[in-house]
Amino acid sequence: MRSVTREQTVAYRLHVNHLAERLPPGSYAEAAQVGLQDTAPRDALLGLHARMAGCRPDDWAHPSFVQTYSPRAAVYVLPVRDFGVFTLGRLPMDPDAVRRIDGLAARVCEELGGRERRGAGIRGLREACASGRIAVRWDTTSLYAREIPRPDVDVSDARLELCRRHVRYFGPTTPKVFAWWSGLSPADARAVWGQLAHELVEVDFDGVPGWILRADEERLWTAEAPRGVRLLVASDLRLFGRDRDGRFIAPGLRSLTPVADSFHPNGVLVDGRIAGAWGRKRGRVSVLLSDALTQEQYDGLQAEVACMPLEDPQLSVR
Repeated sequence: MRSVTREQTVAYRLHVNHLAERLPPGSYAEAAQVGLQDTAPRDALLGLHARMAGCRPDDWAHPSFVQTYSPRAAVYVLPVRDFGVFTLGRLPMDPDAVRRIDGLAARVCEELGGRERRGAGIRGLREACASGRIAVRWDTTSLYAREIPRPDVDVSDARLELCRRHVRYFGPTTPKVFAWWSGLSPADARAVWGQLAHELVEVDFDGVPGWILRADEERLWTAEAPRGVRLLVASDLRLFGRDRDGRFIAPGLRSLTPVADSFHPNGVLVDGRIAGAWGRKRGRVSVLLSDALTQEQYDGLQAEVACMPLEDPQLSVR
């Protein structure tokens, strides 16, 4: 069993999540392969910007995207073509549980009455999204729901693809972490994991077992820390390991920098390490640095802020 360090792992995750080198303009689906969490104030847009060049202020609502609830009640922006993977793929294996979700979805759709309406007060909306029949739209102040056609995909295939993406973009990982991320029960997550076992390789991840896709072995061993500056939204800090020991993406909220606070929950990535925290209010981007930057790195930070898809972005640093 080959050994991989945390540093190698972080470099690999940054590369496969397109946070080391931006995708070309228009690469919407590729940038959102595991979804973009849309926490206020429009994190999905800034997560997209961190991955794709030429991002515009309204790209969070691009026609190739759709929004739905994640298992942990956050709104995610997803590629339309992958809607079935991220909804039906997290359906439980217990037929009775599926019938309950389908019943919830039927009641929600009846309440919607063929119209888009505010989601506030619609009982069971979050859980019903796993049915694949309901999409949402969050405008940072209100959330709206609408009925859409259920994706024509095989549920078992959707679960396998969901697991495959988890391992590719968050590996090395474990069945326990996959269960947390997907919302599947631990037993269901282990069952899906077992079906994918022939595609996986076990590694020694800084002293504990972890798994990656066999197809990604070479990328893991050869990944190098990226160069330059990138502003990461809080959800992308999971890639550095948010559990107690700093290995896996979840569960846990391990602090990565001593300067982060409630207004600065995001991370300043400099040459592959977290060198500070940042937050924003409208176009004002406030950065707290925990590490000293070279002039070249500071110029890179200014350039990153200047190209953010915000109206008149302004940088303040301390």
